[in-house]
Amino acid sequence: MATRSGLSLLSSAVCVLLLSQGCLGQLPFGEGRQPRRQTERREWRLERLEAVEPSRRIQAEAGVIEYWDQNQEQFQLAGVAAYRTTIEPKGLLLPYYSNAPRLVYIIQGNGVTSSVFPGCPETFQSFQQSEPREEERRGESLRDQHQKIHRFREGDVIALPAGVTTWFYNDGETPVVAVTVADSGNNANQLDQTLRRFELAGSPERRESSEGEEAFSGNVFRGLNVDVLAEAFGVSRETIRKLQGHDDRRGNIVRVERGLQFVRPERRQERQEEEEEEEERRRRRTRGTNGLEEILCNLRNRENIRNPDRADVYSREAGSVTSLNSQKLPILRQNAHYAPHWNINAHSILYVTRGRARLQISGNQGRGASFDREVRRGQIVVIPQNFVVAAQAGSEGFEWVSFKTEDFPLVSPLAGKASVFRGLPEGVIANSYRLSDEEARRVKHGRGEEFLVFRPRAQGGRVAAA
Repeated sequence: MATRSGLSLLSSAVCVLLLSQGCLGQLPFGEGRQPRRQTERREWRLERLEAVEPSRRIQAEAGVIEYWDQNQEQFQLAGVAAYRTTIEPKGLLLPYYSNAPRLVYIIQGNGVTSSVFPGCPETFQSFQQSEPREEERRGESLRDQHQKIHRFREGDVIALPAGVTTWFYNDGETPVVAVTVADSGNNANQLDQTLRRFELAGSPERRESSEGEEAFSGNVFRGLNVDVLAEAFGVSRETIRKLQGHDDRRGNIVRVERGLQFVRPERRQERQEEEEEEEERRRRRTRGTNGLEEILCNLRNRENIRNPDRADVYSREAGSVTSLNSQKLPILRQNAHYAPHWNINAHSILYVTRGRARLQISGNQGRGASFDREVRRGQIVVIPQNFVVAAQAGSEGFEWVSFKTEDFPLVSPLAGKASVFRGLPEGVIANSYRLSDEEARRVKHGRGEEFLVFRPRAQGGRVAAA
């Protein structure tokens, strides 16, 4: 990736969505890839791997955030952290930023979101949502200017840089559920490997005080002097106390009873704008780029991966795989096979979105799989680099999303087209495993031209890999 540019978007673990320009660090500053910061070198032990669910739950007025324990060994070794957010209808996830780049996958629901890039113009105008003011009583139209707002829906992947403020609003009829994986081992994070959320509003977390009473952690304004802030903003001290969230017990997901009123493009118009943005990115690649506004302010940081028309690999009988560089959404149908493989240059963080499966992971010790357990919806498993993984789907099928700790991960299948056996001479295979020539030929070509996802050949054989 390029030399570090201040805003390095998901430059390793989750740099996946910016297909035309790569990561935000991959601006016009150069061609070399920014390295991922090395995590502490410790031994991966299969017996310590677990399929885990969130261990901490933070309830708010209009939703909940559930965190996986980032101090658990498998997350520490992979240099990642994860959490799941549920936003109820009319719920607003208050503005915040983080010390690590993140990738958000929308499991369910739809709404609107925006990422606020410093220095970008406020190109959208919306009517103020407030009680009528004197200007409005005089017939003057009061408008609010803000940065661009985007719609999101089920299946969207949204890339968020470290240090950039974002917010989400659920304007639909059902809860929004999203899982987020943060690359805390990324060079964009110059702090320690602990994922830190910096809340701009609200009182994010309920805690028990030393006296046993309920207390709330504060937002970033809480640590600053009231008078200093009042002078800086040119407002009253009482207004600053509201900014600091004193006596605000709603948490960091609040309910907007009257709904948010702002101007945003219709879905058809937004699709047209996205096509125009893609065309403009192609033109910029041919003529070069010229500045912050042209690159960051028009950056598209989301993509939908549930559209079967965009699948890289598709089989009616087996399922599909959709790739956005280092992020994949494989969907395994009942009785289908997904080729066992290993990740050459990345760890894989697997989150189960639907169904269940028997998951096996094999290391380098030459013994039976030390990880051999059922995984189900809502669980996460970290699959170490170079470890072979396979899964047997349940009767209802198995669907998951995998986040990779490399912007261009390489996968080595064990069977089918492009597998390691396809690259070996039949004689090498035969002599390596004491096979006949015919057996070696079957091992090498048994799946014909099938790639990654295989149609079932017998009932009960539902094998997959992630």
